[in-house]
Amino acid sequence: MAVFSALKNKVKSKKATPAKKSTAKKAPAKKSAAKKVVAKKAPAKKAPAKKVAAKKVAPKKAPAKIAVKAILTEKDVHIIVDTKNAVIRQKEILVELEVRGVTNINRIPKKVDKDLVDEARALAISVPVMIEKMRKAGLGAPSRILKKNELALIAPPPAPVAPVVAAPKIDAKTGKAVVAKIDGEDVELEEVELEDVEALIAEAVEIIDSEAEDKGNQPRVVNLAEEASGNEEDAFTIKASEEDDAPAQTVMTAGATADPVKDYLKQIGRVALLNAELEVELATRIEAGLFAEFKISTEKKLDKKLKRELDWIVEDGKRAKNHLLEANLRLVVSLAKRYTGRGMLFLDLIQEGNLGLIRAVEKFDYTKGYKFSTYATWWIRQAITRAMADQARTIRIPVHMVEVINKLARVQRQMLQDLGREPTPEELAKELDMTPEKVVEVQKYGREPISLHTPLGEEGDSEFGDLIEDSEAVVPADAVSFTLLQEQLHSVLDTLSEREAGVVAMRFGLTDGQPKTLDEIGKVYGVTRERIRQIESKTMSKLRHPSRSQVLRDYLD
Repeated sequence: MAVFSALKNKVKSKKATPAKKSTAKKAPAKKSAAKKVVAKKAPAKKAPAKKVAAKKVAPKKAPAKIAVKAILTEKDVHIIVDTKNAVIRQKEILVELEVRGVTNINRIPKKVDKDLVDEARALAISVPVMIEKMRKAGLGAPSRILKKNELALIAPPPAPVAPVVAAPKIDAKTGKAVVAKIDGEDVELEEVELEDVEALIAEAVEIIDSEAEDKGNQPRVVNLAEEASGNEEDAFTIKASEEDDAPAQTVMTAGATADPVKDYLKQIGRVALLNAELEVELATRIEAGLFAEFKISTEKKLDKKLKRELDWIVEDGKRAKNHLLEANLRLVVSLAKRYTGRGMLFLDLIQEGNLGLIRAVEKFDYTKGYKFSTYATWWIRQAITRAMADQARTIRIPVHMVEVINKLARVQRQMLQDLGREPTPEELAKELDMTPEKVVEVQKYGREPISLHTPLGEEGDSEFGDLIEDSEAVVPADAVSFTLLQEQLHSVLDTLSEREAGVVAMRFGLTDGQPKTLDEIGKVYGVTRERIRQIESKTMSKLRHPSRSQVLRDYLD
């Protein structure tokens, strides 16, 4: 102990002052070092933990791709259709809310917008779930286009219905016939049913045979699923696009068919008929597409996302329009066959009726409650009858005059049945409230032209044109007399000199039928017009001599 205390005192005596300074400096140094170590170690331990966690989560965010099914079942089609409808409905609601000024569905809505906002909120939750369900099931995205055979799994075509011309459509509430305004006129609508394709084909074949149409090379459309017929080297393929979900088709350019109508009916028969619910759904999509197109054209500044959605709605509306058209093409055929034999070919009548069908699709109002075929019938009939009035006749007659001619024909047939004889113009005029002269004039307009090549007689060895006199033809006696006169003139001119004969011939146009002036003749012979006048006067004096004029006087009688 004594040694330890001595050493301690010795150290204190040498380093008393420095020891105090070092103690004062080291104390805070140790504390700061301790703080720094703690501050560094804490994040050092957490950082590796975050990196490890990030590496483990990364594979979960990028799951393996799921192959899209090529063959769908009925359940798969139901899932796709339900998802499509939900997406379309969601976009329709968002567009409607935007029009009303609601841009955020998470805010408290007004009372009038509450129902739409609630539905939009529910769809915002359910739509992503449905899309993810489609992806996991290998069904692709909601924009996937379904083919006709796939849609047939959930909407099989109804049983064939025989053609029926029913009574006027009766409103259940009022008990009166339903009246629609078509082209400015009130028309009572009738219930019209589409005919069976097989029945249409059978009747169309008879119509084509009766028309005796030229059956040369006609384009043929065949399904790719059918086996090749050996002529497909000269064919080209029409592939399906997003605008239409019809299957790919091949058009045969060689003479592969003798009946284009039958092929056409087979093509339109592949599209299933629509029920009332599907018609309303398609009409709603068409209306949404038109509204979206209007909004795009009127709004100059649109959000990119909203613009893409509106474009999609426009394209969807076009697809719905094509679907509604294709499903009702057989209605046109059913109506067109009633107008055959009136101056237009059956295929031309079908095409004109298709134009009326397009007009009906554009004007159809699904809120009225009647079927589309009932409404479209009148537009198709109007298009066909106007085309016949404009094209069926060799000499075109205005449409309003054709209507008068048809009205006169109906009244004439009715009076023939009532009177048992042909009515007189006075009787028709009294019935039609016009003058007898006007009746005769309208009857002349209604006459059908007859071909000059119409065969006559049982054997048909002569034509109608053989019996018509040619008013411009020359009478044989006059033709012989004119020929003799020419010969006599030439014989008289031969008695004159070459210059005298030439001057007279050119002066009176005996060579080319064009009389020439004195100046023109003078230029030909290189003399003045006065000299030509002198020659003409001298020559005419010679021709008046009886030895020359007596031969020609007989032709003046």
